Amino acid sequence: MKTPHLLLLIFFMAGCNKSAPTIQPTVKPLMEAVYASGFVVSDQEYQVFSQADGTLRQVVVKEGEEVKKGQPLLVVESVQQNARYSMALQNYEQARQNKVPVMAELHASLESAHSKMQFDSINFVRYGNLLKSNATAKVEYDRAEVQYKNSKNEYAAIKSRISKTHNDLDLAIQNASNQLKIAEEESGNYVLRSEIDGMVFKIMKEKGELVRRSEVIAMVGKPDNFYLKLSIDELDVQRVKEGQEVVVKIDAYPEKLFNGKVNKVYPLVDSRQQSLRVDVTLTEKLPGLFSGLAVEANIIIRQKDNALVIPKQMILPGDSVLVNTTEGTKKVKIIRGIETLEEVEIISGLEAESMLITNE
Repeated sequence: MKTPHLLLLIFFMAGCNKSAPTIQPTVKPLMEAVYASGFVVSDQEYQVFSQADGTLRQVVVKEGEEVKKGQPLLVVESVQQNARYSMALQNYEQARQNKVPVMAELHASLESAHSKMQFDSINFVRYGNLLKSNATAKVEYDRAEVQYKNSKNEYAAIKSRISKTHNDLDLAIQNASNQLKIAEEESGNYVLRSEIDGMVFKIMKEKGELVRRSEVIAMVGKPDNFYLKLSIDELDVQRVKEGQEVVVKIDAYPEKLFNGKVNKVYPLVDSRQQSLRVDVTLTEKLPGLFSGLAVEANIIIRQKDNALVIPKQMILPGDSVLVNTTEGTKKVKIIRGIETLEEVEIISGLEAESMLITNE
């Protein structure tokens, strides 16, 4: 009497398994990637800072214009600097002009002292001869000797003064020249020049506007080479390496995907944004010369052309799935491979013909 009931139960379970919704794994390309976002940046792109407080007196170039290294871009005028330069120039000219009359006056004094020394020397010799002939008093001879010595000392003192004054005047001219060069160099800082052969991408100020020291007033970069400046979540820092391939989507070109490679992974995590900077080199040129375009990218960690894939939601705790077999429902252990947000590659535990019972 028990056998009919047992058969009925088996038949009932089999009926339930047949009615449970099932799916089969699919074989398809699968890619595991790290999401990143950022901007298109031109090679060697840099910000042009004002070197002083002042007025933007002249905008030499236009946005989109190609420039050469050292070419003037903008001119900032500063009243204080102009005053310092004018004063330095005036001091230099004054120092140069002072030398000629001062030295001429000293040389005239030297000539006069030399003539007096010669006269006193002759007079001293004459009194010496007169004294030998008893034609003059000893006191007159002594007076002539003292006068000659005084003239000789005065001549030597003027010569020394000329040498010292010459050195002092040269030093004053050199100091004034150095101050003028410093003022010229500082004045040169107000003529902002390009540091590279490139293109002016943006000018933030217009002629006549006030600018502050260290304020960004222009952007310059290379127009023929762009790269991506991306940010990834700090949780993915161990997964991203240099040389990994990248698939890029640029908002400005919605119908096209671009390819690139990770060129540099920076070692410092931004604690405020909890992100890490990654630079990507594009393997193809962009259609236009636009720095600053927003981009989204997938940094490829692993990929496979023929992966055995199931929906991620079908995996039970402990990495297992429910499989409908001829013997009934079985719980099968699996080994995962590549994972995305919604799908998982199955390396071991399932076949392409396996019938998986959904968790619905």
